[in-house]
Formats: sequence, C-alpha cells, structure tokens
Amino acid sequence: MNQAAPVRAVQAEHSGSVSVIAACPRSDEMEAFIRLPWSIYEGYPLWVPPLLRDMRLMMDPERHPFYRHSDVQAFLALRGGRPVGRIAAIHNRRHIEFQEENTGFFGFYECEPDDTASNALLDAAADWLRERGIGTMRGPTSFSTNEQVGLLVEGFDDPPSVMMNYNPPYYEGQFQGYGLKVSQRLVAYFLHAPAPPEYLVRAARVVERRTGVRLRSLSKRHFGRDLEIIRDLYNSAWERNWGFVPMTDDEIDHMAQELKPVVDPRLALIGEDENGRPVGFALALPDFNQVLRHLNGRLLPFGLLKALWLRRKIDRLRVLTLGVHDDYRGKGLDALFYLAIFRGGNSQGIDRGEFSWVLAENARMRKPLERMGARVYKRYNLYDVSLQA
Repeated sequence: MNQAAPVRAVQAEHSGSVSVIAACPRSDEMEAFIRLPWSIYEGYPLWVPPLLRDMRLMMDPERHPFYRHSDVQAFLALRGGRPVGRIAAIHNRRHIEFQEENTGFFGFYECEPDDTASNALLDAAADWLRERGIGTMRGPTSFSTNEQVGLLVEGFDDPPSVMMNYNPPYYEGQFQGYGLKVSQRLVAYFLHAPAPPEYLVRAARVVERRTGVRLRSLSKRHFGRDLEIIRDLYNSAWERNWGFVPMTDDEIDHMAQELKPVVDPRLALIGEDENGRPVGFALALPDFNQVLRHLNGRLLPFGLLKALWLRRKIDRLRVLTLGVHDDYRGKGLDALFYLAIFRGGNSQGIDRGEFSWVLAENARMRKPLERMGARVYKRYNLYDVSLQA
C-alpha cells in the first residue's frame, strides 16, 4: 500500500488532536476516505450509500478519465487516529481554460460536527490549491458541474434523487464558519402528476406543428452513433451555461457506460428537424437511488439480484438534462421533451419526478416548470473563498 504523507496537525478542543493526511490512491487511507460516510450518516435514514466500486473508480487516477487533464488530492482528517472527516482538492485545468477564471474546487466533503476538523480539512484543500497558483476555491463539486454539485441547504426531509447530493444540515454552518460565501444558488423542482398537464399537451401540439421537430428514443442498437450525436449536442447546447466545461470524449464515453445499465430509451430523447438534423436532447433517469439505498454500497454477491428485483418498484424519475441547439432556443421545444418524458414515465407506472438542478436565477428554465405545476422542494448552494494573501 502507498504511504500517506502527513499534512498538518492542529490542537482540538476535544480530547486528542486533529491531523490531516493526504490519502494516496489505492492505499488504506484512501479506503478509509471512501468508507467514512457510513459513520457520518449513521442515524440519517434518507442517506443513500454510494456503490463502493464507483467511489474506488472515481478516486483512481489510472482508471478515471478526469485525471487525464486535471488533478485531485484527497485528504483525511484524523482525531486520535480515527477518521472524522474528508475532502478532495480539485485542480480542474479544463475549467480554468474554458471559463477563463483562476478557480479551483473542493468536493467529496464529509465531516463530523467538529469545527476544528472541518477548518483543518478546508485549510488543507485551500493550501494545496494555493500552492498551484489558484486564486479562488469553490465547492462542493465532484469533480465538476458535469457531476454532483452543491451543498443541500433546504429539503432534508425528502430523499436525494439519483446523482444528487445529500448532507447533514450542520455542514452549512461549518462552511459559513470557515468564511465561505455563497457564489451560486441551485434549486430542484418536484412534480407529482399521474398524467401530463393539459397545458403541456396543448403546448407540445402547437410546437410540433410550428417547428416540424420530431422526437425519437435513444437507440441501444446504435448506441455509439447516438452517443456521438449527444456529445455534439451537449457540448454546443450547454456551452453558454454558467460553470459549464465541455466533457472530453473519454469522459462522455465513461459516463455513458456508467449510465447505460439504468438508462431507459423512452426517457433518453433526441429531437430532429424535418431534415433529420439533431436539434435537441433530453435525459431523464429512473430514480435508481430507490434501489441503492437498500444495497449498502455493494452489488455483489447478492446485491445484483436485489437490485433487479427492486428496480421494478421505482416510482419516480429525475430529469437531469435538457438542451436545444441555438437555432431552436425560445421556440418551446422543452414542451415536446417534457411531454415525451411524462408519457415514458407513466408507461412504467412512474408518476413523480424531480427536475434538477436549475440555477436559481435561470427564469427561462424555471417558468415552464412552474407552469406545469412543479414546485421548488430542495435548494443547494455553491461557495467561494478567496485564496489571495
């Protein structure tokens, strides 16, 4: 096993002291980093354990494509030799290049209600980024806005949807106590509707007639072809979005392979104009967290059978992305996509859905959701702190 390097030690108000060590890939310390949430979330019945194999892959520079252009350093906080917190500092060079801002990130943050440990972890991440010439630290993100983003600050009484964060309420106080300031606010909408709203049916009919756009499902038979289409649409339609960083071909391939087992073609939709040109894309996922919460982080040896059985009972979905080509923005194509997702979900007995995440300031995205009757039920914050002397 690799040996972890000590980073700092600070006296704690509690018994013993807090030390922060760098957790090296595939080390005992990294395994402790990965398993720490199980102790943090004891007594939190809504927490959904991640799959251990997925976390090991994410933290392995030799296996995850993110490390081919960026760097990550994991830190583990120990009190008297016992793990009490963790954090990862993230130097995302593609973000710096594409967004033209000298910002680094922190993510994978977990900590006991221990301000000394929390401050030491945030210091360790800030120092690592500062040594690389980074001027601002932002988080939490894992690894970028293409993955899980934000600290949950409202909506703790509802379970997290697939690929969305959940955390104890006291994390907000730890961040504020350190001096982190809110830099962006995100919201998640919820809608319970056994059938599509009549407004949506009428709007989709008008949009289809005016634009000539037709939707088709993702083809698993021609998965590679459609993945190329989705890659181009994603990197063009989202280009001007806040915090967006285009995914590399390797990252899109990796994410596609991770999601392929849970993607339902009826909920992965490509819009084409009258000439067959792709002009939009939307993806909703059955809320596989309803399965993961029963697996305790393991698919094997018996979790796979349990997952297949529980999957049939999923009764909600998450709409996680929707975008259209510049030529079709403002023409109401969202109505076409939302109606198709409604019908695809209803055909499986799914009558509830989350729409997330949406920038709080994005009125263009929020108004159609509210017209359908969706309501904000969760809020998330991203935080910044200056690393300048």
